[in-house]
Amino acid sequence: MRRSRRSVVRGPLLAAGTGLALFAALAVTMYVAGEQTEVAVLRTYDAGGTPHDTKLWVVDDGGSAWVRVARPERRWLARLEAIPRVELTRHGVTRRYRATPVRDAATRARIDQLMAEKYGRADWWYGVVVRSQPTPVRLDPDTAP
Repeated sequence: MRRSRRSVVRGPLLAAGTGLALFAALAVTMYVAGEQTEVAVLRTYDAGGTPHDTKLWVVDDGGSAWVRVARPERRWLARLEAIPRVELTRHGVTRRYRATPVRDAATRARIDQLMAEKYGRADWWYGVVVRSQPTPVRLDPDTAP
């Protein structure tokens, strides 16, 4: 039996479309799951003093709040390295902090573990899709005037 050219092309396109639809559905599900847990807003400042807000996840460990940048090329990481005074809004309360990226493997493993425990499958999914070379950032209360 001979298949038409149309059916030869349509089969792979249908499979690809179905795969893409499943991937998109999983992405939306994981995004919604991530938004159902605590999402904080980190405000960083550029050299001109302009504020930039980034929604992210936060965990607490050792008396400090911790956030994690997914990739080292993210702009908010560069901004807080240049100007470490930041603001974090959690549960509707904004506080000032001094941000310190911590790049040792033990700290990264600990913060990754805490994020996974708190955010579950959503954290796993973001790890698959977005995260490469994550960097934990410790936020210590900024007491300077």
